[in-house]
Amino acid sequence: MDKISAEEMKNEGETTVKESGIESHPYAFHVSGPRNVPSPNWKDLINSSWRKDANYKRTVMACFIQAVYLLELDRQENRTEQNALAPKWWIPFRYKLVETLKDERDGSIFGAILEWDRSAALADFVLIRPSGAPRAVLALRGTILKSQTMRRDIEDDLRFLAWESLKGSVRFSGVLKALKAIADKYGSNNVCIAGHSLGAGFALQVGKALAKEGIYVEAHLFNPPSVSLAMSFRNIGEKAGFAWKRIKAMLPSKADSQISCEEGGATSFRVGLKQWVPHLYINNSDYICCSYTYADGAQNDQAATNKENAKPTNCSQAAAKLFLSSKGNQKFLEAHGLEQWWSDNLELQMAISNSKLISQQLKSLYTMPAAQLTPVKR
Repeated sequence: MDKISAEEMKNEGETTVKESGIESHPYAFHVSGPRNVPSPNWKDLINSSWRKDANYKRTVMACFIQAVYLLELDRQENRTEQNALAPKWWIPFRYKLVETLKDERDGSIFGAILEWDRSAALADFVLIRPSGAPRAVLALRGTILKSQTMRRDIEDDLRFLAWESLKGSVRFSGVLKALKAIADKYGSNNVCIAGHSLGAGFALQVGKALAKEGIYVEAHLFNPPSVSLAMSFRNIGEKAGFAWKRIKAMLPSKADSQISCEEGGATSFRVGLKQWVPHLYINNSDYICCSYTYADGAQNDQAATNKENAKPTNCSQAAAKLFLSSKGNQKFLEAHGLEQWWSDNLELQMAISNSKLISQQLKSLYTMPAAQLTPVKR
């Protein structure tokens, strides 16, 4: 069977809408969804789009997150199974909804688990799951400014703004439990987590929490939040610390000391774990996420301060794949929107960057205080 493109699905949908006389919704898949994206078919058994086309995976992950936004809007607007908008955003890719994550305080849907739909795939003669296609995806939406869920969404936005941590949120424990469950069921190599805006913040912090346990789940983070008061105060403290180190370097030293990677001055050592490398999709015109592109000047400042007595350190480089939108200056709503990530005219640059914020977020995965290490017996 030949590939059925999203464009063809749109044309079919538009014909159905026209015939039924129902006005097309702006969030309907055939109206605002991606164009020219093929559905899986038997050819993918040989040449998988999931494995060989990074744009395809990014597009599908963004569509799954859009589905979560629409699950909540369908709930708020009392849509039935027959006229719901959300399912059209996962059905073309041969996935099915198996669980929704709900906020116990207001009943709002903030996440969903989508699994590979074997029955739907078999109907298209796709006998096995294409290489690279995850068995399950946990998708998380961002803030919705509608009365029924706005309060709880903004509470978590403010939580991140104040403390740069979402661990105190009810949603954090729910996401962690759900991700761990599907990782245990299918294996971490067969699972992805994806989120947009606030949802990307949860995905990053939950993914990091599991990575500390040695469970590495592929993560796709769209417009993750980077602005916080905690980060601002830390930057002020770091600048003061660098200034003091420069002054101290000019004074006579009693003994050589090793520079620490950890805050607080404790000597750090690399833990023997593989790296967890999340995928971050950033637009520099979006002030919520643009701080992820700021270069890490800490190591350069430290090296300059101690260049005469430089010694190799055991600090490890925290890693992430940054994909930067290269459209130039854009208005905030466009730059922060999810729709840009499946746009036909999207231009991306992959950055191998020593981002300061990524280092702050991820370095705890690969370093630990010397006091926590077991002494080596001789």
